[in-house]
Amino acid sequence: MDRESHSGSEEVGEPSALAGLALLRLQSAVVTAMSRIRQRVVQGFAVFSVVSLLLWLATFLYGSFYYSYMPKATFSAPVHYYYRTNCESSTSFLCSYPVANISLMRNKKHVLTFGQAYRISLQLEMPESPANQELGMFMIRTTCFSRDGGHVASSARSSMLRYRSNLLRNLGTMLFLPAFLTGVTEQKQVLEVELFSDYTDDPYAPSDTAVIEILSSKVQIYSSELYIHAHFTGLRYLLFYFPVISALVGVSSNFIFLSVLFVFSYMRLLLRIEWKPEQVRGGQDNTQLTCAIIPTIPSGVTAQTQLPLSACFCSLFTDQSRWTGVREGKQPARG
Repeated sequence: MDRESHSGSEEVGEPSALAGLALLRLQSAVVTAMSRIRQRVVQGFAVFSVVSLLLWLATFLYGSFYYSYMPKATFSAPVHYYYRTNCESSTSFLCSYPVANISLMRNKKHVLTFGQAYRISLQLEMPESPANQELGMFMIRTTCFSRDGGHVASSARSSMLRYRSNLLRNLGTMLFLPAFLTGVTEQKQVLEVELFSDYTDDPYAPSDTAVIEILSSKVQIYSSELYIHAHFTGLRYLLFYFPVISALVGVSSNFIFLSVLFVFSYMRLLLRIEWKPEQVRGGQDNTQLTCAIIPTIPSGVTAQTQLPLSACFCSLFTDQSRWTGVREGKQPARG
């Protein structure tokens, strides 16, 4: 009976032991899986952070390069004419031409970039008045001056109103009569005169002011505007006319360069960590050797006693002529 009860208890205990072992294995597997998942999450977050940082740095570098390398593509300024009053004749209006001074500075910086070619043009809004029609061709003279008043460049261009016969003017007036009466449109022409086709600023004497003078005292002008357009070539042409492709190529190049630099730096750090224990052991041996050859050892301190590192260096540099072979078992020399 005792054997049967003992065997029965063993049969009952085996399933419970197996169940406990299975639970332990399951718990260990769950803990291992959770640890691996946590490790993967941490690694993924670290990789994502590094990639995001490198991408941001690559974008910042490209933006800084684009902002510093690319000049302003267009520049416009209103032109306000005036008549000189310091004329020798009493009729100052007849001896003076319309003149305008345009500053080529914005926020205390030059508008024109050194080495960049520009197209400079003048836009004139003129009425189709009898005076302008009888005026015919007139000249426009442009002169650029530096900050100290030196002459940098000049040009002279001609212009005139486009010819329209009386029949065309009458037909146009009849056709656009409602617009003329309501003020929606006016009888005017817009002329664009090219002052400089390929102007390059002098880096030693940059242009600071442009003086525009219309060599006719009878010309009638509604308004005028000066336009400066940059003529890009080479790399600037690609950056301006293909901005998306240039940005992708520039950011990708910077990202690859920064990634390679980061990988090499990380590998160097890992190799330094691997070599560090050997270097530490070597450093300890050298320290013990240095402490063993101290020329002056205080009383009560044997040759085998390890002194502090500061004491070693102090004793080493105080009296180099009193070195003894303590490492070989000899007694240190007394002063």
